[in-house]
Amino acid sequence: MYQHLAWTQPLYKQCGWWHYMISEHQLETKIGELLDDFYSRRIAKISTLKLRDALRRKNPYLFRAIGVHRASEIVEKILLAYMSSSDEGIFGDAFFEPLAKFISEGEVAPSPGVDVAVHTELSYKAIAVKSGPSVFNAQSKKRQEAEFKALENRLRKLHLHFDPIVGYCYGNKKQSQRNNPSFRELAGQAFWEELTGDSDFYIKIIITMQEKPLEHAATYQKAFAAAINRFTKEFIDEFCAPDGSIDWVKLVKFNSGS
Repeated sequence: MYQHLAWTQPLYKQCGWWHYMISEHQLETKIGELLDDFYSRRIAKISTLKLRDALRRKNPYLFRAIGVHRASEIVEKILLAYMSSSDEGIFGDAFFEPLAKFISEGEVAPSPGVDVAVHTELSYKAIAVKSGPSVFNAQSKKRQEAEFKALENRLRKLHLHFDPIVGYCYGNKKQSQRNNPSFRELAGQAFWEELTGDSDFYIKIIITMQEKPLEHAATYQKAFAAAINRFTKEFIDEFCAPDGSIDWVKLVKFNSGS
């Protein structure tokens, strides 16, 4: 199944602080379930999205500047941009986070800002699962540090080694050692290897998806096409002149007027 990747039945991992066993079939089943949930949420999002909500977030000056003339073109660009941004958040919640919990045999952490907790008699790993490595600014990083610290204080009486981790599910991240970092940052291959002990696991995730996304493609495309038709009609009714041309003044007033 994994072409050049070896898979041991069952996969066994032991790193001193926990171990688990997971088979190829179990992983395939779990990833299938998570993709089902991802598409269910994705279709629900585009089916309930309101044109006015999407329009308020886009730049009408840019549409005018690049020479857009058709209502359907504006609508399609809005939907594509909105869903691209929305998909990232949906995928993190519906796929990455529950997959990390499943393969680590972790549990929901009893603290804000921490998604998965894995503990043994000696240690407690607190893991904040993030999709990609570009999520922090200075303020949000301080908030993450504070959330880890609050959980550590709650666990102090248990006398466990506390190991806070921010795990980025894709990409690369080289952690700076300046200012004595208070948590570990692991990205892509390094993060999934931390959870499984398998340096190829990040590749196995995408291979295990197999043809599952194709099972949902037609349903999603139907929902997307319906949204374009629905939005185009509404856009023409609201923001087009009687001759069918776009009323840019009305559009920019809606988007940017006080």
